[in-house]
Amino acid sequence: MKKAAQWTEEEVGLWLTEEGMQEYAAPLRHMDGQALLQLSQADFQKPPLCRITSDGGQHLLEKIKTLNIEHHIEVHKNGLANGHVVVSHNGDASSSSKGKRNGLVNGYNKELVRIPIPEPTGPQFPTEWGKTGVAFLYAICCFVFTTIVISVVHERVPPKEATPPLPDKFFDFFDRVEWAFSVCEINGMILVILWIIQWSLMKHKSIVGRRFLFIVGTLYLYRCITMYITTLPVPGMHFKCSPKVIYLFLYGDWESQMRRVMKMIAGGGLTITGSHNMCGDYLYSGHTVMLTLTYLFMKEYSPRRFWWYHWGCGALCAVGVFCILLAHDHYTIDVVVAYFITTRLFWWYHTMANQPDLKRASQTNFLSHIWWYRFFQYLEQNVQNVVPRSYQIPFSWRSLQLGHVKYSRIDSD
Repeated sequence: MKKAAQWTEEEVGLWLTEEGMQEYAAPLRHMDGQALLQLSQADFQKPPLCRITSDGGQHLLEKIKTLNIEHHIEVHKNGLANGHVVVSHNGDASSSSKGKRNGLVNGYNKELVRIPIPEPTGPQFPTEWGKTGVAFLYAICCFVFTTIVISVVHERVPPKEATPPLPDKFFDFFDRVEWAFSVCEINGMILVILWIIQWSLMKHKSIVGRRFLFIVGTLYLYRCITMYITTLPVPGMHFKCSPKVIYLFLYGDWESQMRRVMKMIAGGGLTITGSHNMCGDYLYSGHTVMLTLTYLFMKEYSPRRFWWYHWGCGALCAVGVFCILLAHDHYTIDVVVAYFITTRLFWWYHTMANQPDLKRASQTNFLSHIWWYRFFQYLEQNVQNVVPRSYQIPFSWRSLQLGHVKYSRIDSD
């Protein structure tokens, strides 16, 4: 194989493609092998390299570091071969009388340099589907608990005739549009379907999947607390809340309550499915959580050059959130709080996951005081680097017919 230092510009581009880092092919198209080996962290802090990936070029720098080690080993071997260096039993390097010059001018001696190559301790991105399963159970428990709390809060919502909707500045400027909430839920379903397809094509889907499940479960757990401690009146007189069953509770009849909970779970908590006709789950908006979170994950784990995909998903998210308010189905504060909590939890989690120092509890790491930090360590302790945006087709038609599964890379970063 040709030495990396002797690669041409075309060979550098081919190497980047083979390593699944096509994002760098265009910015580094005028760079040969020698220039590639000289890239450093400082180069990735300046444009255009700083705009390509969010990991600061760590993935590419690791590959270049490996190339440099191989290059030094090759140069070292060539130097020994040309100089006829002999290593004695005590580790000293000496040369034969025929090769005293050791391949160098002016008769300088060349010392033997030993370059230790660290042995890999394990895969950087272990699959660990068991942890993903634990995160899935956690998310399911949070969803079920949220539905139960909604059913309980529904009993505490004051009648709209006795307590009219609270003043809201958005409602003062925009009249209610009846079909707007259906548009919101349709946009949400489109985003969720697109995210499931994108997730299924990811190479490291187990890691990304448990991150999504943990964050969405935690957001709905927080939502249980906020809507239970503060029950707001309905935001509009158009609401038709289902009858309360509080009197059935007094006589020990839980059947109606549980039937109502199961109906809401089966319908996904969507109004267009007819499963959500309870009131009280206002602070904060669950629809805003799903719209915002799916967009954040779709943008974070898709190639940077897919700007049209990011803009399209962002537009679906923005229109969906606007339609929530346009339908007068949530107060503005519900949407603002949902956006704030969702984005902050997403950014906090990924910052902690991408920084090895933040995965270890210490006196200077105040993020370790978060109540879910131990769970976070359990999920992320074996992930050793920033998860790359790598995609692959899980099967081909030919291998499917033969009954074998073969993975092939289709995109990365």
